[in-house]
Amino acid sequence: MAASIGVGLIGLGRHGTRYAKHLLEPLPEARLVAVCRRDAAKGRAFAADHGLRFHQDYQGLIADQAVQAVVVVTPPSLTKAVCLTAVRAGKPLLIEKPLAASASDARVMVEAADKAGVPLMTAQTLRFDAAVQALKKESAKVEPRRYLVLTNRVDPRPEVFQNPADYGGRGVLLEIGIHHLDLVRFLTGDEVREVSCDLWREAPGKPESRALVRLQTVGGLSGLIDVSRVSEGRVGRAEWVGGKGQIVADWYGHRLSLVRSRTEVDEWTVEDRPTLVEVLQRFLQALAGNGPMPVTGLDGLRAVEIAEACYRSAEEGRAVQL
Repeated sequence: MAASIGVGLIGLGRHGTRYAKHLLEPLPEARLVAVCRRDAAKGRAFAADHGLRFHQDYQGLIADQAVQAVVVVTPPSLTKAVCLTAVRAGKPLLIEKPLAASASDARVMVEAADKAGVPLMTAQTLRFDAAVQALKKESAKVEPRRYLVLTNRVDPRPEVFQNPADYGGRGVLLEIGIHHLDLVRFLTGDEVREVSCDLWREAPGKPESRALVRLQTVGGLSGLIDVSRVSEGRVGRAEWVGGKGQIVADWYGHRLSLVRSRTEVDEWTVEDRPTLVEVLQRFLQALAGNGPMPVTGLDGLRAVEIAEACYRSAEEGRAVQL
């Protein structure tokens, strides 16, 4: 790879614009050279404002010789086609979570990238949050670890699921819960063996707005995930409950709490830094040969496989083995 990698960004919606903002800031490893957006008028205007090439379709962006690496921030229903096109062109990819809308699509993507030797990273951004990183580092203080609780409640946003096909008809578990299904593996260092899941929908046929997941890892650790879009405000916590106390990471409040007894509680703040910046930097550093991909395509696949097992569990009303 060249010293400064030419990056093409596919997707300029609400989240894609955040990627664009950081890619337009001075990054020694890369420069944003081209963008693609379904809304051609807005896409062309953005490109003109920032001196970028505009492509209305992702095939054109991937074929652009100035594009050496591709960042994909599209609905997961589109990622398989984009990924396979980039793999055929030999261009590395960073794909925003979830890697795909289904495990079968994600598996095809990972296998194709591996076979072609094309680097593929999944942007599981919550791994890079300072509070989550601190929780992973400090969890030994409450060992032996008993169980893990992950909670994420965010305000309803009807526009997110304006087109249910974007997420394959699936809802909050695939959209937000995918973070936590990945964090289980990241925080435990173990694979998930079994899941039980309950889903709630505002009306039949609608994407789920709440998910409750109970799981066990291969090593015998238990976990509980509660994720929803049903109330105003935001709560985001990861909690290790252990034999010597409890440690809680709050990624919205940017703080950790260590509870050792009824009266002994330590609390400290952590740096509030944009996770997208670190995701992009780590992706670009890996392309430059400075270490492996920090979150691989296989990591992305595993999270989608766990999600799929959860949907199956909810549908069949029983625990599902992975």
